[in-house]
Amino acid sequence: MHKPLPFLDTNIFLRHLTGDIPEQAQKATSFFEKIERGELKAVTSDIVVLETVWTLGRYYKKNKQEIRDALLPLLELTHIHIPGKRRLRRVFDLYVGLNIPFADAYIIVFMEKNNLNQIVSFDHEFDKVEGIERKEP
Repeated sequence: MHKPLPFLDTNIFLRHLTGDIPEQAQKATSFFEKIERGELKAVTSDIVVLETVWTLGRYYKKNKQEIRDALLPLLELTHIHIPGKRRLRRVFDLYVGLNIPFADAYIIVFMEKNNLNQIVSFDHEFDKVEGIERKEP
């Protein structure tokens, strides 16, 4: 029987990326270094990614490009498992390229993956996406 993977919470990403709370930042960075070397494996979720993106933007005032450049390399580490991991690069490309909210970018990628081209929404951000037709109820 294999050992369950530890789950990475949002604050581990935030401490590593921001250096806030130096003692915790040092521990988080050390943890990521072990993952990068293949000494540890871990798992996280798209909700943690969403919360990390939101916090970096709202609280730490990072712009979308800074968030993408800092977070995506961590998420792409071989020994971090995220369900739907391969879709994250496309999500970040839309988030930065179309200047839309991360959650909307994630919805678009979900729609693309599932061959959906129509969304019922009041959100005009979806009008920026070729191949997506937005309708209001």
